[in-house]
Amino acid sequence: MIVAEPESCGCSRVEGYLPCENCGALSGQKDRGIKIPRQLGRGPSSFIPVEEILQEGAESAQRRLFIEAFVSTGRVDNITMVMGLHPEYLTSFWKTQYLLLRMDGPLPYHKRHYIAIMAAARHQCSYLVGFHMGEFLQVGGDPQWLRGLQYAPQKLRNLNEINKILAHRPWLITKEHIKALLKTGDNSWSLAELIQALVLLTHYHSLASFVFGCGINLEIDQEGGHAFRPPSPRSCDSSPASEDGVNTSSGTDAMEEVEVLMERMKLLQECQLEEEAVTQEEMETRFEMEKTESLLVTTSVDIAEHSLPPNVLCFVEDPEFGYKDFTRRGEQTPPTFRAQDYTWEDHGYSLINRLYPDVGQLLDEKFQVVYNLTYNTIAMHSGVDTSMLRRAIWNYVHCVFGIRYDDYDYREVNQLLERSLKIYIKTVACYPEKTTKRIYTQFWRHFKHSEKVHVNLLLLEARMQAALLYALRAITRYMT
Repeated sequence: MIVAEPESCGCSRVEGYLPCENCGALSGQKDRGIKIPRQLGRGPSSFIPVEEILQEGAESAQRRLFIEAFVSTGRVDNITMVMGLHPEYLTSFWKTQYLLLRMDGPLPYHKRHYIAIMAAARHQCSYLVGFHMGEFLQVGGDPQWLRGLQYAPQKLRNLNEINKILAHRPWLITKEHIKALLKTGDNSWSLAELIQALVLLTHYHSLASFVFGCGINLEIDQEGGHAFRPPSPRSCDSSPASEDGVNTSSGTDAMEEVEVLMERMKLLQECQLEEEAVTQEEMETRFEMEKTESLLVTTSVDIAEHSLPPNVLCFVEDPEFGYKDFTRRGEQTPPTFRAQDYTWEDHGYSLINRLYPDVGQLLDEKFQVVYNLTYNTIAMHSGVDTSMLRRAIWNYVHCVFGIRYDDYDYREVNQLLERSLKIYIKTVACYPEKTTKRIYTQFWRHFKHSEKVHVNLLLLEARMQAALLYALRAITRYMT
C-alpha cells in the first residue's frame, strides 16, 4: 500500500509512524525510543511475488489508474494493486464501488459502510472489516455501533438473516424474507433501500472471495498488518513463489498440462462444428452429472477451523451457518435455477435500474467487461481464443450455486477445468476463508499470476451475479 499524508513530501508512509526515505521525517524517532512499525506482509499479496505485480504493472494504463486512486483517496491499497494487473476491469470496478459508497442513494453513507462490514464478517475477512470500520467513522458513524451487531439499530440487525443466506446459501432466499424486511413499522425498509443493501451485501461477499483468493495482505496501517520487531533473515530472503509447494512438481509436467488444455479446447471447438443437435434432456442430464460431481470436489486435506478475531466475531450471528452443497445425496434439495427463467439481461438488470438508477448499468458493464476480458494468451501461447475457457469457469461457479444454462454443454467443464482448478474455484466461491496458498499454487502451475488473478475476477463477478439473481427473483415474486 502507498499512503499519503498532508504536509509531507508526498512519500510513502503511514501517518505519523513510518519515516520518509526522501525527507528524513521521523528519522530520529527510533533513537528517542519510539517504536516504528514494519509491514508483516511482503507486497500486496502473500501469493504473488511483489516483483511480478510491479513488473506487470508497468503499463501506462495501470500507472494512470494508480495515480487517480492516490489523488482521490490518498492511498493505493493492496486490492487496487492486484486488480490493477487488469486495468480495464479495475476501471469498471471502481466506478461501481464509487457509486455504491459515495454517490447519492437511498441509504446514508455510514449505513453503507456498516452493511459492508456485516457482509465481510460472514467470511471472516479482517481486511475488509477493518477497512470499512475506518470508513464508517470517517463519514460520521457512531463508534458504539462498532462494538458489535447488538449495538447497531434494529433496522440494520434485521438484515442479518438475508446477509447470512446470501453469503452462504443464496438459493434459500424467498419472497418471505423480502416481505419481512419491507413490512410496515418503525424498522421497515423501503424497496429502494433494500435493493441498495442487497447490492452492497453481494458486492462485499464476492470481494471477500477476491481478497482470500489472491492472498491480499493486510495494509500496514491495519491491525495485524504490522509489527514492531525487526524482520528475521528468512523473511527477508524468502520469496512467496518458492513456498508451499510451488516448485514441488517439475516444469515439464506443468508445461504438459498447458498443452493438454490447448488440445482439449481445439477438440471441443471441432466437436461443436460436427456434433448434431443435442436434446434438452441430454443437456439437463449432463448438468445434473456435473452438479453431482461437484459434491466430490473438496480439498484433500481438512483445513483446521480457526477462531474468529474479536473485531470480526462481534458482527456475526450464527457463525456456524455456512455453505452447504446445493445437491446433497439423500436430502430433499431445492429445484435447479434455470437461468433462462430469470436472466440478468431480461429481468435483474431492469429491476435494479428501476429502483436504484445507474447501478444496473454499471453492474452490467462490470459483468460484461470481465466475461469478455481476454489477451488471447494461455501461459506461453498467444493468439488463443479463450472464450470457451472463460465460459466454463463462469458456468461452473453458477453450477455450484445451482444455476443451469439450458444451452450450455456441461461436458466442457469437465474437459477444461482440471480437478485442482475446480477445488480452487469451489473453495474461493463458497468458503473463501479456507483458501490457502497451496490450493492457489496447485492449479495452472505454468500460468502467469496475472492469469490466476483473471480467474479470481471471473469468480468474483460470477458469484455476485448468482447471488443477485436469487435475491432479485425473490423481490420479483414478492412484487407480483
